[in-house]
This record gives sequence, C-alpha cells and structure tokens, in this order.
Amino acid sequence: MTMNTSADLLSIAGGSAIACAVLLWLLMRTGLAWRLAVDMPNARSLHAQPIPRIGAWGVMGVSIPMLLVLAPSLRWIALIAAALAFLSYFDDRAGLSARMRFLAHLCGAALVPVIYGSGLAPWWIPLIVLFIAWLINLYNFMDGSDGLAGGMALFGFGTFAIAAGHAEPELAFAAAAIAGAAAGFLVWNLHPATIFLGDAGSVPLGFLAGALGYWGWYRGLWPIWFPILVFSPFIADATVTLVKRLLRHERVWEAHREHYYQRMVRMGLGHGRTALVWYLAMALAGALALFLRQAPISVQLVGLSSGCLLLIAVGGIVDRRWAGFLKREGSQ
Repeated sequence: MTMNTSADLLSIAGGSAIACAVLLWLLMRTGLAWRLAVDMPNARSLHAQPIPRIGAWGVMGVSIPMLLVLAPSLRWIALIAAALAFLSYFDDRAGLSARMRFLAHLCGAALVPVIYGSGLAPWWIPLIVLFIAWLINLYNFMDGSDGLAGGMALFGFGTFAIAAGHAEPELAFAAAAIAGAAAGFLVWNLHPATIFLGDAGSVPLGFLAGALGYWGWYRGLWPIWFPILVFSPFIADATVTLVKRLLRHERVWEAHREHYYQRMVRMGLGHGRTALVWYLAMALAGALALFLRQAPISVQLVGLSSGCLLLIAVGGIVDRRWAGFLKREGSQ
C-alpha cells in the first residue's frame, strides 16, 4: 500500500477488528479457548467465574502479521512483540519468576534503540529503555477490569495512527492495525467479559505502545511527551499505585486490588461504568495530545500542566471516596 488516507486507515482497522473478533469466536466455538489458558478467580480478582485468557491469540495473532506485511520497516518491533507474547504465554501456563520476566522486558526494550539506532546522547538510551520497560509492566498491571486494557489500546494506538497520518505511513498502518485488533477483542471483553487479554496480550501491547511511541519521536512526528500524554491515564494510575506500595514496603510484583480502576469497581461503579469513565479519560488525553502536538511551546506547557492537574484532581476524588468506603466497610 502506498496511499495513506483516512479511508485506508479505517479499512485496515476494520479488517483487523473483524479478523480478531472472528478468530476469538472460533477459539471459543471449538472449545480450544479453555485448553489454551484460563483465568481462575482468586482473592485479588474482580471476577467470580473462570474466564478464558486468550485475548492475545486474537490481538497479537492479527496485529503482528499485519505489521510484518504493512510496515516492513517495523518488522523487528513486530518480532520482539511476538517473542514477548510467546514468553508471556509460557508464563501464563507455567509461571516465571518476577526477576526473569523483568529481565526479558528490559532486553526487549533495549533492542529497540539498539536495532534502530537513536542518534542521541548516550544518557538518553537508559531512559528510553526504562520508559518502554515501564509501559510493558504497567500495561500488565492495568489489565484487570472488563474492557479497560482493550480500550486503552483502541484509543492509544488510534491516536498514534491519526498523528502519524501521511507523514509516516507504515507507522500509521501499524497503529491502525493494532487499534482495530483491540476493537475486535473488545467485542468479547466488554462487560460482562467472556474473554480476558492475559499477560500474552498485555505485555506485548505495552511494548508496542512504548516502541511505536519512541519510533514516532525518533522520526520527528511528535514531541517526547506525546506518547506519555496519550497513555497518561494508565501511566498515572500504575505509577502512583506503585509508589504508594513502595512507601508501604509492600511486594510490588505481587497481584493486588489497589489500582484506582479496581477501587472504582469495588466501590460500586461496576465494570461497565468504570470502563466508560476511563474511555472518557483516554479520549480526552488523546485529543489533548493531538491538539498540543504542533502548538507553540507556551501552549504545550499550559496544556500539559492542565492535564496533570486534572489527573491529580480525579485521583484525589477517588482517594477520598475510597477512604469513606473503607470506613463504612469497617463499621459493618
């Protein structure tokens, strides 16, 4: 493909969505889904019934081949994502130590500037690697409520596709394919979810968010803050939660139910309404990023500051309501 119009991107996203939805339907229809990976509820889960954890077979099974075909310059990013998906599927089935998982994530993140180069001062490289590795892990942390991780992929990569536009067709095609696959997954993952994403889906999606965000910055399509703002709802929730747990000397690699989205579900908002709130936040973050991308520096600073203040305000509201919720629970 050589053209890059809105119709092209919509066609890619639509085809990817249909392919993903049909592939997942076939896995459920044949019963193979239950033999591949099943999420069993535990004390930290937000669901009560076993759910097939096969979303990656649809999202990655469609996205990676489409990246290889439509975006050959990004083939190494696609192959690293495939390797991370395979490793995470093995982890879903057999279990890997937190240290081994994090080492694999660091290696995958480090390969991006090594393979593609950076042309940057050496001190930038560790920051790039840590940013991509953090996105890998936070995406995994945030995959715990119906429709949430799939929605972030739809809005986040959709924003990448719009921003890349005519300037970088392969990046636009790749992002559109991933966003479309996420939409196909959401057919089965919206509340009440019948399929979960699983580590084999969330880990490579986090990697792709970081790697494509880096690629767009390296190619001069957007400022360094652009991918951070696009995925800021996820980044803010996961980062603040991690810092709080570190301050309490908790084992941050263990599963828990203290993320802001988990609190919202537990306080009675439910999966469906929680997802809608987050979709609004994701849409606003993407729209703000697109608006500020080519704005004057002074406007960028005002917009980014306003976005940060809004996230802080929303987090404060959830914190206060959570404190009241725990007080009521304790009095019963």
